[in-house]
Amino acid sequence: MLVIIKSAPGTPEGKRGIKLARDMAADVCLMQNAVYFAHDERLEGFCGAVYVLDDDCTLRGLSDSRLKKSIKKLDYDSLVDVIVNEDKIIGAF
Repeated sequence: MLVIIKSAPGTPEGKRGIKLARDMAADVCLMQNAVYFAHDERLEGFCGAVYVLDDDCTLRGLSDSRLKKSIKKLDYDSLVDVIVNEDKIIGAF
């Protein structure tokens, strides 16, 4: 299962998306302002795979050094591949 999140960490929608993904042991794709979840230990203890859109990180000035090593950066074509290979998709929060 993949949960797509677009809302920032400080919003109820963003928090709800991360909680849902944790509760269901799902993977997450962070896009738009949700890419801020990818740094500063905001996903500490998250057990699923974490994907971020590279373009959204670049637009927000997030450098690779601020991302955890386990986070996978995607371009839009790669995101489509991930979505096609998932059995269920939930989003976007």
